[in-house]
Amino acid sequence: MNKTLFLWLFVTFLVSSCSFKKDKLTDDSTAAINTIAVIIDDQLWNSEVGDSIRNKLASPVLGLPQEEPLFTINQYPVKLFEGFSTDTRNIIIVKKENETKFEIKENEFASPQNTIHISGKTVAEILEILEENAPRIIQKMRAVEIAQNQKIFRDSLLNTQKIQKKFNIDILVPSKYEYVMRRKNFIWLKSEITSGNTSLIIYQVPYSAIHNGSAVNDIVRTRDSIGRKFIHGSVYGTKMVTEEAYSPYFSKTMLAGRKAFETKGTWQMKNDFMSGPFINYAIFDKANKRILVLEGFCYAPSKEKRDLMFELESMIKSIQFKK
Repeated sequence: MNKTLFLWLFVTFLVSSCSFKKDKLTDDSTAAINTIAVIIDDQLWNSEVGDSIRNKLASPVLGLPQEEPLFTINQYPVKLFEGFSTDTRNIIIVKKENETKFEIKENEFASPQNTIHISGKTVAEILEILEENAPRIIQKMRAVEIAQNQKIFRDSLLNTQKIQKKFNIDILVPSKYEYVMRRKNFIWLKSEITSGNTSLIIYQVPYSAIHNGSAVNDIVRTRDSIGRKFIHGSVYGTKMVTEEAYSPYFSKTMLAGRKAFETKGTWQMKNDFMSGPFINYAIFDKANKRILVLEGFCYAPSKEKRDLMFELESMIKSIQFKK
């Protein structure tokens, strides 16, 4: 083979290899929702480092009636990393080496994807990095999971013109949901699942209905009034109320560019046996002198509820106010 032909074949191979790698990096990540691949050698995984990762990233989800982890963690030794985990949306690579490092790379092996690189000279250094950056890691990972859920929704969406007309908002709702009730200032959508259902309700109340100084009590009072009015069980006299035995989890946030209150807790059907978790967002829409409330709740006694509630949260967080 002459030199010219050899060089031509060699260059062609390099270009093809580069194109293959580039294409591979743009492949969609395929992991299950709320799953993390932790790339760490067994010795570190079975030490305080592994304990710290599990305590932070597999801590119980707030507001669920039974403990379920924030993320499902799959651990792989570093030498087995290639080919096994690169299509996961969330990857943490932890190494004990001479460089102390914390770095978040987006779309390093697939898209969308967060890859978090953590290394330290000692176990103590790695633990310090984890302690300092855990909130940021969780925030980034939850954001990419919400975006993935919303991408899945777009494959088959419900026609939400009724919501747009009544509340002047856009929101992504999967087509598996259907309208079960529409009243003045109130809409209820429901999706049937095996041995249960998930629901999204949207309603609005006056701007003065919820106050900063008594927000939790005002939110509970408001949602209980909605439950008494619209959400009943199959038995006469049953109505949805907030579970009194557990205090709701409350936080302030921003949603669609507006101040909002997030409340998580459990509901029960008074005078009946049904119960489950809820997540409630009260959004202060000052321009329209109203508080818009979006709440997701589920009844799934025989199923884990983390991903069901996360789907509802992803729906709510797709909200956009129309001009």
